[in-house]
Amino acid sequence: MGALTPMMQQYLNIKDQYKDCILFFRLGDFYEMFFDDAETASRELEITLTGRDCGQQERAPMCGVPFHSADAYIAKLIGKGYKVAICEQIEDPSEAKGIVQRDVIRVVTPGTVTDAAMLDEKKNNFLACIYKDDEGIGLSVVDVTTGELYTSQFQNDEFKSKLINELARYSPSEAIANTEVIEDSAIRKLLKERFNCSAEYFYDWSFVQDKAEQKITGHFNIHNVDGLGLRDHPHSIKSVGALLEYLYQTQKISLSHINSINYYSSNEFLDIDLSTRRNLELTETMREKAKKGSLLWVLDKTQTAMGGRLLRKWIEQPLTNCAYISKRLQAVNELVQNTVLRLDLSDCLNNIYDIERLLSKIIYGSVNGRDLVALKKSIAHFPEIKAYLSGCNTGLLKEQYKQLDELRDINELIDVSIVDDPPFSVREGGMIKDGYDENVDHLRKAMVEGKQWIARLENEEKEKTGIKNLKVGFNKVFGYFIEVTKSHLSNVPDRYIRKQTLANCERYITPELKEIENSVLGAEEKIVQVEYHIFCDVREKIAARLDRIQKSAKVISIIDVLCSLGEVAQKNNYSMPDIELSDKIIIKDGRHPVVEKMLNDNMFVPNDTSLDNGENRLSIITGPNMAGKSTYMRQVALIVLMAQIGSFVPASSAQIGVVDKIFTRVGASDDLASGQSTFMVEMSEVANILNNATQKSLLILDEIGRGTSTYDGLSIAWAVIEYVSQSKKLGAKTLFATHYHELTELEDKLQGVKNYCIAVKKRGDDITFLRKIIRGGADDSYGIEVAKLAGVPDDVINRAKQILKTLEDADVNRGSLVQVKSKPQKKNNAVQEDQMGMFGLGNHEIIDALKKIEVTTMTPIEAMNLLYELQQKAKKF
Repeated sequence: MGALTPMMQQYLNIKDQYKDCILFFRLGDFYEMFFDDAETASRELEITLTGRDCGQQERAPMCGVPFHSADAYIAKLIGKGYKVAICEQIEDPSEAKGIVQRDVIRVVTPGTVTDAAMLDEKKNNFLACIYKDDEGIGLSVVDVTTGELYTSQFQNDEFKSKLINELARYSPSEAIANTEVIEDSAIRKLLKERFNCSAEYFYDWSFVQDKAEQKITGHFNIHNVDGLGLRDHPHSIKSVGALLEYLYQTQKISLSHINSINYYSSNEFLDIDLSTRRNLELTETMREKAKKGSLLWVLDKTQTAMGGRLLRKWIEQPLTNCAYISKRLQAVNELVQNTVLRLDLSDCLNNIYDIERLLSKIIYGSVNGRDLVALKKSIAHFPEIKAYLSGCNTGLLKEQYKQLDELRDINELIDVSIVDDPPFSVREGGMIKDGYDENVDHLRKAMVEGKQWIARLENEEKEKTGIKNLKVGFNKVFGYFIEVTKSHLSNVPDRYIRKQTLANCERYITPELKEIENSVLGAEEKIVQVEYHIFCDVREKIAARLDRIQKSAKVISIIDVLCSLGEVAQKNNYSMPDIELSDKIIIKDGRHPVVEKMLNDNMFVPNDTSLDNGENRLSIITGPNMAGKSTYMRQVALIVLMAQIGSFVPASSAQIGVVDKIFTRVGASDDLASGQSTFMVEMSEVANILNNATQKSLLILDEIGRGTSTYDGLSIAWAVIEYVSQSKKLGAKTLFATHYHELTELEDKLQGVKNYCIAVKKRGDDITFLRKIIRGGADDSYGIEVAKLAGVPDDVINRAKQILKTLEDADVNRGSLVQVKSKPQKKNNAVQEDQMGMFGLGNHEIIDALKKIEVTTMTPIEAMNLLYELQQKAKKF
């Protein structure tokens, strides 16, 4: 076996350090991949697999992509779940002694992508770091494109469920974790199934508290973590420290744009679990995973990418502090009342680029001249925005006025240094404005004058030689030359030095031409280097002002969100809610914000809501399918959530007592992958709600118990209502929709329970849903009528009516097999006796059933259910 070539040995040495990555190895104008990486990349990228001599008998498998178009290929690999290590030449090949030195300059992973083409501009791309031990969990998330870093920790019996809820806020695209998390299959499975995110092991030593603290203090250049608010949060310290270690290992830059840590407690925000986020469709629809049809779709009229990301964050994290909510509402109200101000601000915002992600490109060194011009154009609108804010009266807008730095010095720096229309590449010159640097001006003058001299030379040589078609040309191989066609070779003077012979002409040079060539080409080559160094200097000067730019970018995003909420409120006829610390939720003429937008020309029927922790604690809502029960309950939850975001709400008025949590149990689907039935999923969600809700929570419960048999389902629903409605047990504000009409009896049995139903207009076999919530319970499920509306064939509808009548007329024993003949038959005595034997129970059977009852072992709900059964049977005799 032959020895590997030096280049291939270099490749394998670097690859050995990045075994979990596909190594993009720079060779000239290509990134090459070898061996297993080549086979993987060839398959995934659908590019040709070739081979290269490597010093051994068999050629090494190889494939490659052009370096200037590598981003698209990297994006494809990242999208398929791979990591990519980018290996570049780190010394000038002309100065290299032996093989050119190469090293990995960056590792691209799903959570550290910075290429704008790979990202949703209005959505953060979070990398999560999870630390777990026996006492709790620490969670940290970072968006390397914006510099945002958030952390929290959970240290009680429910820390795992809290982790899941927090992950749902951020939807990370990548997660790293310590051994205990990796060994927890439930967390890993949830990350993969819900967020399409794999949890990968990261070194346990990086989570050790001393190591983690050193990493944090070193990054922020501080003596200890006290000033960051982390001293009493050891799990967060370990998580943040490991996260920074991972970033330094993969990004290999200073990460100076990550200049603060935002520690938060989960009780600062409205607690919304994973199921509720999905059911309420806050940022995407359940089925298509699309923005259209979500609450975000309705509220997002932001003009900037930064504002779009902040609005999503506000929706994901509604507030629980009345004062903070009121500050937002007052600001939105001012922008609703002052339409001219809002429109003026929106016009300015429309011209502002994504400053946060431009800053990350500056830190990563990937920014180009066009990016800096975009930054300049954005900053140019800051003085105008500040002038508009100067007359604002509400607290939050006044704060933004004070905090907005106009950044005039940065605007001027870019304006005087960078041309208005720079080239895409920073390595080809033409970026620096005339007058900014004397050296550039001198070289530029030499180039211009040299080219002018060459143009004069051509005219002079034509006159001297009499060769009218003589011309001075240029190519990269020979430089400048004088070209003469073969028909005029006799006129060529002796001072011309032959350089190249072609089929139809000869090319010559002269000492004078060579001298000016050296001057021109030397200036062209040198000016590219000089301009690049000047550009880097401008970039570093801007990076030094990073804090100021970030603060102003945050101000812009807040103003953008407030303007968006103001525009939506005005156009959709929303009202400003009254936010208070009471237990009341009183909504007048409430509407579903999404459904009413999707209805187009159809009018949405508004409904009132009255909930509290007293006489209106739990509303039992009955009515047929398709009548609007689920829409009504969801709209109540969304109105409360919108109010706690700081948004106006779709209602003529709303009095919202701040809630701490919103839970929904709406619909169910079999979790076949985990072997869980619809009923098991339903009961798991109910258990989560009952174990975690408080008196300050809002519960939306739809069709509890429908996934099992009628009596079991009714029993569970009954017991849940009892538990939820009793203030000594839970006493949470609850909307409870059901098809079990028997539950309407609870209004007279339980304090705080009220019956409501959906109004229905019936004419013969036809029904019309009036979509109006009224007091009282429904007396019919209208199941067959709904089936008819859905388009079920008339033969099936008619047969269903026959079967329904038979079942209503007969006494059906619980658990018995009901056989209904497919065709009507003549009713003779024998048939009637057979039917009585099938559907009836004699008096002696009721007595036997009573004898078998074990009263001492029955629960109250079981006794009530059995008594109800026997009563129904006894009515037949």
